[in-house]
Amino acid sequence: MSNQKQFQVAIVGATGAVGEQILKLLEERNFPVKSLKLLSSARSAGKKLTFKGQELTVEEAKPESFEGVEIALFSAGGDVSRELAPAAVERGAICIDNTNAFRMDPDTPLVVPEVNIDKINEHKGIIANPNCSTIQMVAALKPLHDRYGIARIIVSTYQAVSGAGAKAIEETLRQSREVLAGNEANPDVLPVGSLPVKHQIAFNAIPQIDKFQDNGYTLEEMKMIRETKKIMDDESIEVTATCVRIPVVYGHSESVYVEFKKDFDLEEAKQILSDAPGVVLQDDPANQVYPLATDAAGKLDVFVGRVRKDISHPRALNLWIVSDNLLKGAAWNAVQIAEYIAIKQEKA
Repeated sequence: MSNQKQFQVAIVGATGAVGEQILKLLEERNFPVKSLKLLSSARSAGKKLTFKGQELTVEEAKPESFEGVEIALFSAGGDVSRELAPAAVERGAICIDNTNAFRMDPDTPLVVPEVNIDKINEHKGIIANPNCSTIQMVAALKPLHDRYGIARIIVSTYQAVSGAGAKAIEETLRQSREVLAGNEANPDVLPVGSLPVKHQIAFNAIPQIDKFQDNGYTLEEMKMIRETKKIMDDESIEVTATCVRIPVVYGHSESVYVEFKKDFDLEEAKQILSDAPGVVLQDDPANQVYPLATDAAGKLDVFVGRVRKDISHPRALNLWIVSDNLLKGAAWNAVQIAEYIAIKQEKA
């Protein structure tokens, strides 16, 4: 292992929730890091983070920060990615971007390694990480699509507040304490959108994630619709989504209705899910075994249960899909892509 190729790596958004998970995973996975730059906004520059026992100082992210960087993992918001990812590519870096900036760009592969790993090879410097709620859904549905062909997907999500960042987590916990004490919730973070109106998240469900679009869907819902078609490489799949924020800290849950083009056997469908890479089938309703966000938190897999034939349509299936939104939904998916790049370059 001593002669393994090592990489000069940068994490952009290193002090954020996803950036911290990326840092942790690079250490846990023993990723071949030659040097590591931790980059952030000017506000967070100067903070200290630890990697493999070494204290590193976070620097402000600028175009020149990427001199010599070979792999850059971005998770600092779409505006930062749009500004700095091209600058990193110009300096020779491969960028793995966790924002919405490049996902629908026709020249940028949108990758879930268990689903379309070969798309990585088509990159022109930037590889996009899909939206967290999309990743877990397509990881479970792609092997079923390969077998039966998916005609239609109807998905309702129950998404953790960590998907909206550290301030949303703090607000949820604070509001919970306030409400239990009989006080006002005083919301000031959620929902994240274009209006100043905010709603209580504690003991509530907010049917809005991101800004509303002209068609009445939110941006989060449109991300799921567009990204699913691109990742599955099939524009004919009909997709509709309703995305809801609930007072869970880690782990997105999804109720998914899938309509197939072909007839299917339920037990075969369960076996396909059980055999799917990165997917764990937890489906024993007689013993109340099904995926829970509290169990999925901190784990890298996608968990699937409540698998049942739909009683209203002969070729439809219902599933419950759960995953840690900061791990498989973000940091782990990005690190998997980085590992693939490292292995490919090692073999080259």
